[in-house]
Amino acid sequence: MILVFGKTGQVASELGLMKGVISLSRAEADLTNPAACSAAILAYKPAAVINAAAYTSVDKCEEEEEIAHVINGLAPSAMAKSCADLSIPIVHISTDYVFDGWGVTPFTVADVPSPLGAYGRTKLHGERGVMDSGAVYAILRTSWVFSEHGNNFVKTMIRLGKSQSVVSVVNDQIGGPTSARAIANAAMAIAIGLQGEPEKKGVYHFSGATDVSWAEFACKIFSLAQMDVAVREIPTSDYPTLAKRPLNSCLDCTELTKFDLERPDWISDLTDVLKKLGA
Repeated sequence: MILVFGKTGQVASELGLMKGVISLSRAEADLTNPAACSAAILAYKPAAVINAAAYTSVDKCEEEEEIAHVINGLAPSAMAKSCADLSIPIVHISTDYVFDGWGVTPFTVADVPSPLGAYGRTKLHGERGVMDSGAVYAILRTSWVFSEHGNNFVKTMIRLGKSQSVVSVVNDQIGGPTSARAIANAAMAIAIGLQGEPEKKGVYHFSGATDVSWAEFACKIFSLAQMDVAVREIPTSDYPTLAKRPLNSCLDCTELTKFDLERPDWISDLTDVLKKLGA
C-alpha cells in the first residue's frame, strides 16, 4: 500500500485513482501539524509514501510564508523522518521554483538551487529536510502542472477564451508543461522502484517535452480546443505579480533513465485533459 498526502491536489487526485493507494485529506492529516503527518505514517505503516501536498499559491506564499514554511518545509521533513523509522521510501514532489530561472539551458539536478521567492524557499527547505532525514528518498521536481482537477493554466485559458477574443500571455517564461497524470505515474514508478533499489535515491527532474513559453502553451490550448482566440504575447514586465517567476523553468530530466522514465508528451496529455473538460 502506498500512502499519499494531498488528496484533492492535481497530482494526488490522479494518484487516488490508482490501485493500492490510500490518500489522506487535510482532515486526516493536517499539513499545518507536521506531527499529525508523522503519526499517520506510523499508524498506516505503508510500503512507501508519496507527498503530493503543498502550499502552491505562489503569490499568497509571499504574504503567508510562515504557514507555507510549515506545510512545504516542516511537514515533509517530519514525513521523511517517519519513513526513515519504518525503513520505507518517500517520494517528495517539488518544483522548478527552487531555481532562480537564470540562463537558457535546462537546470540539472547538480545545479545549486537559488529560489526567487517564498514558495521556492519553503519548497527548498522541505527538500533539504527530506534529504537529511535518513530516509530512502526521491525528490521529484516538476513544472507547469495541468490537469482537469483544481486550478491551473489550462482551465484558466479555457475560461478566459469563452469570454475574450484576445488573451494576453507572457512569452519570456519558458518551461515544460507537465500533466498531473504523468507526474503521478512517474512518482508511483519511482516509489515502487526505490523499494527494491534504494541505491537509486536522489533528486530527479520531470517535465513535459518539449519546452515552450506560456504564450506558446496557450496557443496550443486554444488550437486543440478549437477556440477562436488570439494570443497577444507580452513580456513578464507587463504582467506584474507579487512573487517573481523564473524566466527559465526548463529541467534536464536525464536522470529519469534510472527508472526507465522519459519526458512525457505534453501535447498528447493536453489533448486528453481537454476531452475530459469537454473543451
